[in-house]
Amino acid sequence: MTRLRPRQASFLSPPALPEKQVMGVLLPLPLAGAYDYKLPADCNAARGLVVAAPLGTREVLGVVWGPAEGAVGDNRLKIAEPLEGAPVLPEKLCDFIDWVADYTLNPTGAILAMALRSRGAFEPEARRIAYVKGETVPARLSDARRRVLDVAADGLARSVPGLAEDANVSSAVVRGLIRAGALQPTELPEFAPFPLPDPDYAAPTLNPDQEQAAGVLREAAVGGFSAHLLDGVTGSGKTEVYFEAVAAALKAGKQVLILLPEIALTVQFLERFARRFGMRPTEWHSDLSQKERRRAYRAVMRGEARVVVGARSSLFLPFPELGLIVVDEEHEQAFKQQDGAIYHARDMAVVRARIEGCPVVLASATPSLESFVNATGGRYRHLILRGRHGIAELPEVRLIDMRNERDAPDEAARGQWLSPPLRTALEKTLTAGEQAMLFLNRRGYAPLTLCEACGHKFTCPHCSAWLVEHKYRRRLACHQCGYEIPAPSECPECHESGTLIPCGPGVERVAEEFARFFPNARYAIASSDTMHGPAETQAAIRAMMKREIDVLIGTQIVAKGHHFPQLTLVGVVDADLGGSDGDVRARERTFQLLHQVAGRAGRAEKPGQVMLQTRNPGDAVMQALACGDRDGFYEQERVFREAAAAPPFGRLVAIVVSGANGEQVREIARALRKAAPSAMDVKVWGPTPAFYALLRGQTRERLLVQAAKTVDVQAYLKAWLAPVKVPSAVRVAVDVDPVSFF
Repeated sequence: MTRLRPRQASFLSPPALPEKQVMGVLLPLPLAGAYDYKLPADCNAARGLVVAAPLGTREVLGVVWGPAEGAVGDNRLKIAEPLEGAPVLPEKLCDFIDWVADYTLNPTGAILAMALRSRGAFEPEARRIAYVKGETVPARLSDARRRVLDVAADGLARSVPGLAEDANVSSAVVRGLIRAGALQPTELPEFAPFPLPDPDYAAPTLNPDQEQAAGVLREAAVGGFSAHLLDGVTGSGKTEVYFEAVAAALKAGKQVLILLPEIALTVQFLERFARRFGMRPTEWHSDLSQKERRRAYRAVMRGEARVVVGARSSLFLPFPELGLIVVDEEHEQAFKQQDGAIYHARDMAVVRARIEGCPVVLASATPSLESFVNATGGRYRHLILRGRHGIAELPEVRLIDMRNERDAPDEAARGQWLSPPLRTALEKTLTAGEQAMLFLNRRGYAPLTLCEACGHKFTCPHCSAWLVEHKYRRRLACHQCGYEIPAPSECPECHESGTLIPCGPGVERVAEEFARFFPNARYAIASSDTMHGPAETQAAIRAMMKREIDVLIGTQIVAKGHHFPQLTLVGVVDADLGGSDGDVRARERTFQLLHQVAGRAGRAEKPGQVMLQTRNPGDAVMQALACGDRDGFYEQERVFREAAAAPPFGRLVAIVVSGANGEQVREIARALRKAAPSAMDVKVWGPTPAFYALLRGQTRERLLVQAAKTVDVQAYLKAWLAPVKVPSAVRVAVDVDPVSFF
């Protein structure tokens, strides 16, 4: 690891102690507060100053957070040095970190760690050597050399490979000109600057509804804090509308952050952005290399990156001039970080916008009930796009009752999962030269492998979960911890061979059945098992756009954000999957996911059709989808949640106790329950085993706090949890506003 470079001679010859100033320095570690350090008297020790701080035998990044507490004697204090260039995190980002830590009950240092994701961005910037045309003319001037000098005549500095490529010569020709003095070296920064997006590059023509919403957002983009819900049906042009707000913010000299829930969604989005603004935005997500992250972080901190498109972690980047935040697909559960520091990026985006004094736009065709209630109640400005853009119409939705659609009584035993009406629709679609999508939100081939002879089920030894069969890889895998074994040839319990059968379908099994019925059709499987990263996702999307694929068979990776003009049929293999997860948001999530999947059909000139296979066609979710009555479904959900005092009409906090020793975990969970103080409008439920009672070798017990909206639940939790002694072998995780109960 490259050592951080403090100011010159900082640790070698420190000034005399009286010349030091003492400040609180926050370290990016799970620590509740800052540590006192001495800083040089001649440095501006303002809040946000990034320093190199000794910690034990190592050196870590730290940030000046405020005045010292004075709990440690002056003679015991260590010296922290500002880094070269004295980089500073914006003060509003520091305030945001404090707010998130207080609200989520995470240690402040753990939240700071998310804002210092690229340690390399604070290391000294390397310089690179490039070459420009010099005054010397070489004695021997071949055609190849002349081409190089003609290219260099524009005065731009280029690397040796760059000159060779532009002049269509070998690198040896360029190096010969360097030795002859015809090309002179010059130093350039480590990274080329990000190009600036042009807000007027390709301004679109908007329809009246879009123009009305865009006008509101353009005005908001040059004002202070405001929150907007951009609520439009799939294909209504929400992206084009909020791009107008992006353009207005750019014209006002501000930076913009666009949050997307998944990396897979960035593929088409980046190209769409480039068509509108003439260049791609700066990216920030986990798939970037360390070098790319260093470049992006540095550019954001310096204000050079004007528009950033990223995953939830981009919310903690050090924007000095943040003027607009957009949260696309704001309803997505992927915005909730479940590991480490637990927070919801959508909610925290609203908070950061308020602290920064800038607008925030939440966009979705199926908003979260929380955002919908905020908008209909007047807390957010509600901008509605009711129709699809251009001549496209919403697809027809048909329910297929699987209780009545069996070819024969033993069809399920033969492993057929595509009903006759769906197969007929597929045949018509393929015959017409159009494309289709089959959706099943379940990876692999089958979710369970069972022994017919003795009933043995293959489960994960580290989790209370079944092993999922992946037929193409010939493996059984746990989707919770990653444990895998080769597909067995016999039952490990009764040792019988030929008795292992797959139970239920995954996308691989659906694809196998599809290929049986349509052997000449071209298809691709799209799931996180088959598409590893944006590059592979982009390849599949482009193949679909070029009509090299007839049918895309996938999980939720294909459910949203993609636009395929020739896709006219969407078939949902099991619409009931996920509708009874046992938590208050199960029906809402099912509706949102299926509505988004349905929205892939008929997005261009040709009409679309959606077929939902269900065993419960009378369910409110299915009826709302079939009738296109989204708001009616939301009203039902609102009444149900309000009666149950569930979010957004009440507060929930999940407390998960975990550890390797199951009895110890249960004992601590019971002790926590006994220690819960009585308080008005607060109920504590549990402890009970979590949905995954064993996860990655850890036993898990769950408690749930339910409180009225008026309760300061953070204060209640602090008063409750602080006095309880918890052994180091046991972890107590607090999830404020949980979105799942696994």
